[in-house]
Parts: sequence; structure tokens; C-alpha cells
Amino acid sequence: MKYYNTFAAQILVLVSTNLFAQEADSLAEKKDKPQRAAFQSAWLIDNVTGVLNPRKTLQFDIQHRFGLINSGNNDLAGFWGPSNIRLALTYSISDRITLGFGTTKDYRLQDFNIKVGLIRQTRSGKIPVSLTFYGNTAIDARESSFFSKTSDRFSYFGQLLVMRRFNQSISLQVAPSFSHYNLVDPLQSNNLFAIAVGGKANISDKTAILIDYNQPFGQYSNNPGLSLGIEMSTGSHAFQIFIGNYNRILPQANYFLNENKLSDKQFLIGFNINRLWNF
Repeated sequence: MKYYNTFAAQILVLVSTNLFAQEADSLAEKKDKPQRAAFQSAWLIDNVTGVLNPRKTLQFDIQHRFGLINSGNNDLAGFWGPSNIRLALTYSISDRITLGFGTTKDYRLQDFNIKVGLIRQTRSGKIPVSLTFYGNTAIDARESSFFSKTSDRFSYFGQLLVMRRFNQSISLQVAPSFSHYNLVDPLQSNNLFAIAVGGKANISDKTAILIDYNQPFGQYSNNPGLSLGIEMSTGSHAFQIFIGNYNRILPQANYFLNENKLSDKQFLIGFNINRLWNF
């Protein structure tokens, strides 16, 4: 009887130890799951975010920029002035890769873009940030009289998006980038480096304050971009309305072609609409 009692006790200890180890592993695995996305939308005003949609998600974007508020033409705070708009579709071929196409009114730009998730922030903090690559190739589709050769139509953009969700309310993103235009002014370089810094602060479950600052480095570094806005979002769409000084929409166009200076208070009103469908 003593032998059986000892054997039973050993079995009980082994089972208890195994159950405790499984529970600890389960808790550790649960704790180290990927962190929730830092942003609700694929856009942070004038920049893409590192947010990646689930596989088989179709994203439709409407991006609109009105004319300058203080243009002096009595155009109702820019609403009646010259405007710019971009329509785009993006599809997630996997949880980490999205492909897209967009068309923009100014310069008739047709852009093909890709976003690739490289690293995902974890809830345990073992991986402190999410890292995503975004790139595009844009084609200027204006009349051939604007160009001496076909390659002059092309521009390219690459950006590394470093994103962190600090808590339920605060998220930040830092995004260094490289832009290239095949055709530029003879006095201007074809290449331009820039850095974008932006973030959001939630004021409710569905509403957040957004800020986005862009600083190019080079010949046109005197024309940085600054935007401040508000975002209202649900699970399937996000609406952003903001005031800023960028009106070209595509990032390389904003960095190379922006003529609106913060020092001259040349601001405009814009909005982004982001709609998702899952298949």
C-alpha cells in the first residue's frame, strides 16, 4: 500500500508540473502575440502608415485637397479654388504584402505601389516596433509635348515606416524616405531624402487627433510639410479631415514640387476617405 501511495503521489506531481508548464507556455504565447495596429487607417494625412490589412482585403481611397485658404480670390476658404484629388485601389495578397494602383488629377500621375510588412510589434515588448516598407513608381501621363523621351515621365519613391503603439491612446511613426525624379530642373538634384514624423492621440474609441510633419533635405528643404487633423473611424472605414500645406498627394510630388510655405501661412483643407472590403 505504501508503494502505491508513493507512486500515486509521483504521478500527481508530474501531472501538476506538466499542467503548470503548459499554462505558463500558453500565457507566454498569448502575451507575445502581435500588438494591435498602431493606426486605424492606411494613411496618416500625407503619409502612408505601416498598417497592413488582412489577406484578401480590398482598400479604396479617396484623397482630396482644396485650394489655399488665403489665396485672396474670395474662393470660400479654398473650396472654390483649384483642387487636387487621388483615387486608388489596394489589395492584400497576403497578411504582409499589399499591391495598389492610384490616379491623381495634378500631372495626371498614375502610380503603382507596394507595401511589405517586415517586423511586427509584440505585446510582450520583445519586439518594440513594427517595420514596414512602402514604395511606388509614378508615371506622368500628360501630353508627349512635355517630355523629350518616355523615361522622363517616371518618378520613384521608397520609404521605411517605423511604427510603435505605446498604449491604447498614443501611437507614433517615423519614416525616412528616398525620392527620385528622372526629369527635374537643371539646377536641382534628381534625388531627395526626407523624413516624416507623425502620430495620433485617441480622444474616444472612434475619434483621434492626428499630426504629420515632413522634412525634405536638400535644395527644397525650405518647404517642409505640416498637417493637423481629426480622424473618425470604424472597423471598415476611416475619414480624416485636416489642415496642412501639401496639395500634391503623392509623397515624392509633395517633396519635390511643394510651393506652399509654412512661413507664409499657405495652408489648405483636405480629407482622406479609406474604405475596406474583405473577401
